[in-house]
Amino acid sequence: MTTPAPTKAKDAAVTFDQVTKSFGEVRALDNVSLAIPRGEFMTLLGPSGCGKTTLLKLAAGFLGPDSGSVSIGGKLVNDVPTYKREIGMMFQNYALFPHMSVAENIAYGLKARHVPRREIRKRVTDALALVKLTGMDDRKPKQLSGGQQQRVALARALVINPTVLLLDEPFSALDKNLRASMQIELRDIQRKLGLTTIFVTHDQSEALSLSDRMAVMSEGKIRQLGTPLEVYRRPADRFVASFVGDTNRLRGELVSVAAADAVIAIGGVHISVPAELLSGARASTPVDLFVRPERLRLGAPGEAGTMAGQIVAQTYHGGHVDLQIACRACSGDLLLVRSSGDQAMIHLPPGTAVGISIDVDGCAAFPLT
Repeated sequence: MTTPAPTKAKDAAVTFDQVTKSFGEVRALDNVSLAIPRGEFMTLLGPSGCGKTTLLKLAAGFLGPDSGSVSIGGKLVNDVPTYKREIGMMFQNYALFPHMSVAENIAYGLKARHVPRREIRKRVTDALALVKLTGMDDRKPKQLSGGQQQRVALARALVINPTVLLLDEPFSALDKNLRASMQIELRDIQRKLGLTTIFVTHDQSEALSLSDRMAVMSEGKIRQLGTPLEVYRRPADRFVASFVGDTNRLRGELVSVAAADAVIAIGGVHISVPAELLSGARASTPVDLFVRPERLRLGAPGEAGTMAGQIVAQTYHGGHVDLQIACRACSGDLLLVRSSGDQAMIHLPPGTAVGISIDVDGCAAFPLT
């Protein structure tokens, strides 16, 4: 497990310092520390119940930590109420007031802060332009599409000029195409404003595509903190390796460890992988090798350095084809191989015998526990 490097509070927009939070006998957060620099898009990723939403609520002030501290802009906010934290928040259900117009919904936070009426009008107009809803001031939420309602919720969060923007799975109610377009627009607005953002999701593709950095969480702890590329290519433990992205787990045996490389035997084939996560393991130790589907290569059956397999099923995705392959030498599970383009649909039908080789770049091996 990797521990986030400490960052001085004065250098961070949001800092969680050894925060713990329990609900009865359930420990939702267990001594979590995380520093988020100004202007960063930080994603909290993990399965349901991992603690990511609890951490977001600590930043918002909806909850207080049992121990530890939360700071925003270098100032301790453990006892500061939500309305004094100058945060913007966008919920899963958008939480728009149905009896208010678009403009009134957006202006709500400004009125609560007693901003002068003339300034409210200007800021609402600017916010509508920012989210591309100019001219829809007088519409009610029920007259808007799901994407437009989401833009209103985003404008309401941004119009108060927040120090931090908090997003709690805001795309979950949208269809796939609208979700993709809104992700692009949100990221563009966030970069344009240089706004520190904490984004909660269980959707791995969202986390990988949107984040500057991501914190992968499980059982109230941060299992790995890093850029999307670092987390995807160099998972810190078997949970991260299995949770983030599609992967194959192959059972092998450690042959040797020397300097930076380790040799693993899988299905009669020897491959070399980084030894960092196998330090201290002895020869003959059973290991699990996690291999991304795009890192498995197919060749002719019997080709040197390959394992024998047979294609069981194809799934066409437009830009790529997923192949399910039986390989007795590797494991009892089917291997997932991702082939770019669509030629595999023609040339690799079910029943085809193939040779399987492993491109070890991006693979991760862990001792069997």
